[in-house]
Amino acid sequence: MPKDSYDTGKDTPTFRAYLTVVVRDSEGKVVKVHRQKSHSPTANFIGLMLPLTYFNVTGNSYTLTNTGGSTYGYKPAINAGAQCISYPNSKNNNPSYIVMIQVGSGQQSNPYAAYSLAAPIANGSGTGQLVYGQPSIPSNITVSGSSAYFTISQTFNNNSGGTVTITEVGIITYLQFSESGNYSNQTFGQVLLWYDVLSSSISVANGGSVTIYYTFTVNP
Repeated sequence: MPKDSYDTGKDTPTFRAYLTVVVRDSEGKVVKVHRQKSHSPTANFIGLMLPLTYFNVTGNSYTLTNTGGSTYGYKPAINAGAQCISYPNSKNNNPSYIVMIQVGSGQQSNPYAAYSLAAPIANGSGTGQLVYGQPSIPSNITVSGSSAYFTISQTFNNNSGGTVTITEVGIITYLQFSESGNYSNQTFGQVLLWYDVLSSSISVANGGSVTIYYTFTVNP
């Protein structure tokens, strides 16, 4: 094989995703930092990334499944009345946005097929629950030399009275598709786009907190 056909790291951009978990005790002291490569886009994510050419050539739609198990046909196009995603969108009635980083206490062997966490941890102060903070979403992509990245994060507080253990993490987006040329829309609801099983479980003591960071980077 010719040498110039190999990836030297200089010509072909590389994409990486990282998951970082920072655990703090009741006094705010960092007691554990966990970091692993994230490599689990779901089938929903892949479908949303398909190029318009795929739909134009095949005439097919792609089935998206929301966290409640309901399915919807996704078929973008450029003609009037076609589905389109406007993100972020705070200026009209068809918003699509990141709802949350969700944590759970289960696991799934096939992340690609996942449309919800196996055992989501509820938002609250009851037994086995965590108080979900608001997700932090950057307004811009950070560029440093040949690298570019953005990080989303969310903090969870444990007021449950006992230790809560996290084994799975996912990113959930709320999707609505406005139809170009008119004011109607179709709501798909909450959709799991990214899913990871932690390589080691994370225990959060009562009174403590945990912050989840997802970093997506090109040319890391």
